Order: sequence, then structure tokens, then C-alpha cells
Amino acid sequence: MPGLQRKEKWESSMSDITGDTASVSVPPDLLTNNIDPGVYRKGPSASNGASQVTIATEETEDSRKQIFGKDENEERGNWTGRFDFLLSLLGYAVGLGNVWRFPYLCYRNGGGAFLIPFVLMMILVGVPLFFMEAALGQFCSSGPMTCWRFAPLFKGVGIAMVAVSALTSLYYNMILAWSYYYFFASFTSDLPWVSCDNSWNTRDCSTMLPLTDCADSVGQKYDNGTCLNGDTFVGLWDVKKFTSATGRKRKLASEEYWEKIALDQSSGIEDFGQPKWDLVLCLMLAWIVCFLCLIKGIKSTGKVVYFTAVFPYVVLLILFFNGIFLSNAGEGIYFYIVPDFSRLLDAGVWKDAAVQIFFSMSIAGGGLVTLSSYNRFHNNILLDSIIVSIGDTVTCIFAGFVIFSYLGHMAGELNVKVEDVAQSGAGLAFVVYPTAVASLPASPFWSALFFFMLITLGLDSQFAMLETVLTGVMDQYPTLRPHKTLVILAISIVFFIIGLPLCAPGGVYLVQILDNYVGGWTLLIIGFAEVTCISYVYGVNRFIRDIEIMLGKKMIIWWKICWMVISPIAILLIFIATFVEYEASTYGDYTFPAWADALGWIMAVAIILAIPITMLYQVNKEDEVTSFWGKIKLQCIPSREWGPALVRHRELVDYVDGFVQDPWAEKGAFVNYAYKSDSELRTGSLRSLEASRLSARMKKSFASSNGSTRTGISYETHV
Repeated sequence: MPGLQRKEKWESSMSDITGDTASVSVPPDLLTNNIDPGVYRKGPSASNGASQVTIATEETEDSRKQIFGKDENEERGNWTGRFDFLLSLLGYAVGLGNVWRFPYLCYRNGGGAFLIPFVLMMILVGVPLFFMEAALGQFCSSGPMTCWRFAPLFKGVGIAMVAVSALTSLYYNMILAWSYYYFFASFTSDLPWVSCDNSWNTRDCSTMLPLTDCADSVGQKYDNGTCLNGDTFVGLWDVKKFTSATGRKRKLASEEYWEKIALDQSSGIEDFGQPKWDLVLCLMLAWIVCFLCLIKGIKSTGKVVYFTAVFPYVVLLILFFNGIFLSNAGEGIYFYIVPDFSRLLDAGVWKDAAVQIFFSMSIAGGGLVTLSSYNRFHNNILLDSIIVSIGDTVTCIFAGFVIFSYLGHMAGELNVKVEDVAQSGAGLAFVVYPTAVASLPASPFWSALFFFMLITLGLDSQFAMLETVLTGVMDQYPTLRPHKTLVILAISIVFFIIGLPLCAPGGVYLVQILDNYVGGWTLLIIGFAEVTCISYVYGVNRFIRDIEIMLGKKMIIWWKICWMVISPIAILLIFIATFVEYEASTYGDYTFPAWADALGWIMAVAIILAIPITMLYQVNKEDEVTSFWGKIKLQCIPSREWGPALVRHRELVDYVDGFVQDPWAEKGAFVNYAYKSDSELRTGSLRSLEASRLSARMKKSFASSNGSTRTGISYETHV
């Protein structure tokens, strides 16, 4: 009988260690079951304290139904509404990069042809990693700091995730502060960055140096790029020659406003200066908004996202239908989508597509684990992941049409080519686009609408990053959960103070360093560690079984292939390509000094060092075996608490022998096995077996084996 065979297997395994077959018997808290073979824990019932056998059972269709409005996990909490999580996830994935980076990459890398590698990388890398990370958080209902109980050795990966989210939220909120500044500056009859007639404008302002073709009837062309009619300056007929000959650079009025008024930008990071009071107030407002929206954790953000996640799409639609009817808009859209298939042979195009997928979907930042950890256990995380991935892709493409319709109009107004005004990042949001809307009727309205869209677009991502930090702290220190409001208040105050240097004239350079290094290759290393740990340490087969009990259906082999082969290789290639093309950091025409890049390297390396340092700490505190390799193996074994948060969901894990179904109620002994796959015994641990049940011979044998085993099972003892 199956139950008898399992019992004999257990006795045989124990006798191999003790060397005494006669003295071995199944402990009283380990019972066998003939219906569903396995080793089960006998423990107190939650209802009456009576001893009972917990047996894994299949859930019925009714028991899998999700009830909203009431928390499934009362201690930790769940999303209140049906769409709270989906909109939060969509808002987290769709951020500022979708609007101010993707359209530029598409234009630069072959227009419409760029969509081929972009969509392909989304399928091969983006969706699998996105799904993997979200499924991990939902299965264990833990944030990035505590979800690593399946392999405690890798807890440092979670610490690195929280560190990345913390540092990224610092400069991300500064970008939101700039958006608040421009939003308030738009409430005027005449936008301040329209003309060059203001006190802060210089002689290099665009209207001071108008462009002209300098025909014979207009004036005479000079070698320095200027056009003169006698002694009268007409304009510039060649901007590049003018800059090369004079060292002067023609600037848009909006660029001078951005540098001289909004930022009071210094000449470089060496000249840092003091924080500007108006930017400090905007930064304070940004943190106050974050605090108020996170005051109740997911209970409050789950409601806010119904507006912040949907409103940007409303604004994009309004801007789209207004933009496509502007003069010369078609020229901009043409430059955006016209395919240049020859660029597909350029490896850099594929690298850009992969990097954009990796970062625009916020993979490896800990936010996906955090948001999904508040899901109900049977939420269809696969469907949510696919919906968000498609939404992210469509948003990127659609935003390009919106942005380039205005850039085409702007190029026509300035009498320049579209490529001369196409930019990415802050240059697009705070220089190019303000100029583009300045020529529209009721320009203050369109300006305010655009910057309010940026605010709502960035808030969702900011919420998720702060929630990652908050969840990491509270999961690590559960006693703080009743004081959630005070914790988020403390985080907001501390982060506001730390972010004050970003308000200084040299703050924009520090933002660039943080963006280059904190949110750059560090995420690639974290993502690589995450996917390899789940696939090869925990076991991809077991992880797939974990997902199957959540979804209630079998998974196709596609996910296994991606997680084991395609995704790790893709991340590794992206990482190598990033370093092959490494150059000193720049901001516009400014090149950062070596010490500034060194500062960025220090921050990035400090984040990554959390992984090996935590590994050494975990190994050092392991005192049950003496060999270094034995300690590593034990730290790669899932802990007894690993698994679903609720006992009724842990009872579904019937594919792991000895899986502890209620580790919190258990006081005595237990057996915990971990498998390399569903059917093959990899390694396991016998923890907390009472000293009275162990003979001195067993202890001596276990100590001498240093965790090795003759039967495929390794045992470790806790008293």
C-alpha cells in the first residue's frame, strides 16, 4: 500500500543515519495516509485544539471563488476591490518612461521596424519575468524582504530590491516635484517660456537667433553660419557652423526657462549650491501627496489608482485627437513610424528593445512582488500579467503617436527638421513639449493638462516603490503593522530630508547619476539572481506546481523554457552589452567628472553587495553543520514557514512530502522535505526533532556526514 511504502521509506532513511534498524519507528506526530501518500503533521486544530491529521484536499470550484470587500488574509490585508490590483499593477508598469523614452528609441532605431524586436523581447523576456515575479509574491503573500524563505541564502536579493526602490523613489519624486512646479506655472494667461523677452533670457535665445535660408534677396551668407544684410543681422542659415565658429549654442526659450528659472541650474555637479525654496516646497508637496495616498497602505492606494491609472489615458486621447490635426503633425508621425528594416541587423537596436522592456515593466524592483503579495490566493495572476504586458506595449506605441504629432508641429513652427527637436527624458518633458504646446490656442490649458498627466503617470510608480519599502519593513518587523501610518510618515519625512540636495542648482546632475546607476545594470543583476534562484535552486517544476494550485489549471511548458533558458540568457546578454557600450555619464553637452561616476558606482555596488554579504551572514549563522558546503546546502532548503500564508491554502501543497501545513500552531517535531522536482527527491531537512527522540549515535552520524546523505535526504536538528 502507498502509505505503508512511504512509512518504510522513512524508516529506511532514518536507519541509514542511525545504523540501528530496530530502534527506528515513525514518530507519533508523523502519520501516513493511504489515500494521498505522504508524511503529514499531526497538530492542534484551530477550532478546538484537538489533535487531528491535516490532509491535503482538492478545492471545489466554489471554494476558489474570490470574495471582495472582506480580507482573505486578515492579518496582512488584501486588495479591497476587484480591479484594485490590476490598475495598481498597470500604473506601476506604465510610467514616465513609456511617454518620454520609448517614442525616442523607436524613432532612433528604425521607426516602425523597432516594433519587431520590441514585441519579440516582450514575449521572450518581459512577460515571463513579469509573470514569475508577480506569481512569487501572490503564492507566499510576502514582500521582497521575506519571500525568500524558499531559499534563505538569497534573501539579499530581496534586500537589494528594497534598496533599489528606496533610492529610485528619491529621485522619482524629484521628477514629480518638477512636474508640480510646471503645473502651477501653467496657471497664467501667457506661459513664461514662450518668448525670449524675459529678464532671464540670453542673447542665445531662439528668437534672438532666428533661422533663415538666407536667399540672395534676404542677405549674404557667412562662413560662421550667420546671415547679414549689410550690417544688419538677419539670422542663422547653418546652426552647426555657427556653434562651431562661435562656441555659442542656440537655445529654445523653454530650455532657458528650465535651466535658469525652474532649476537655476549650475555649470556642473562640482558647483552644487543650496536648495531652491520653491523646489523644496514642490518636493514637500510630492511627499505629502504620497503620504496621504499611502496612509492606509493598499486600502488607500487601491482607491487612488482608479483615478491615477486611468486619467493619463484620458489625457493621452485628448492630446492625440488635438495633435493629429495640427499643421505638420503628419511629418512628425512619419519620422516616428516609417520603418527602416536595415536597422534590424544592428545589435544595438535589439539591446535597446530588451532594455526598454526590462525597465519599462519595472522588473526586479520588488514592486511586482509587493503588489501581488496582497492578492487573494486564487487570483488569476497569469491573466493579469498578460493584460498589463499588453497594456504597457500599447501605451508605449500610442504615446509615440501623441508625442511625435506635437514634435512635427513644433519642427514646422521652428523651421527645423523633426530629428532636431526629438529628445528623450527630462529634455522632452520640460523643454521640447512645453515649446510644442506654447503655439496652441489656449496653451496654458494644454500645458497644465500635460503636466497633470505626468504627475498621475508617475504617482502610480511612486506608490508602488514606496509600498515596496513599507512592505519590506513591516514584513521584516511584523510588530510595526498596527502602526502603518506612523511608519509611512517616518519614511516620507526621512526620504524628503535625504532628497533635499536634489532641489539644489546641481541637483539635476545628481538625479542623472542616480538614474544611470541605481536604476540601471543593478536591476539586471537582481533579475538574473532572481530567475536563476527560482529555476535552479528552488526548482522550476515545483514553482510551476505552486502556480498551478493558485490558478487551478496546468501550465504549458513555455514558461519553463523561458525561466530556465531564454530569460537568464537574455538578461546576461543585455548585461554584457551594457558594459561593452559603457561611457562616462553625460547630461546634454556636459560630461560628468570621474568622481561623479565613481559615486554612482559606489551606490550601485553597495546595492549589489547586499546579495553576497547576506549570503555570508546566512551561512555564518547556520550552526547545525560544520562544513561550508553543508551550510550552503541547508540555506538553500525552504524553511518550514515557506508557502501560502493561510493553512487552507497550504493544505493544497500535496506534491511535497512532509510539507508543514501549519508551522505556526506546531509546537513539536516536524519533517520538511524539499524537492528538486515534483518526483525526484533532492534534499530535505528534519528540523526541531526533540532531543529525546534522537540517539547519541544519530547525532554523531549526522555531525560526521556534515549534511550529506546516502538516501538523498539530509537531516538537520533543532532542539
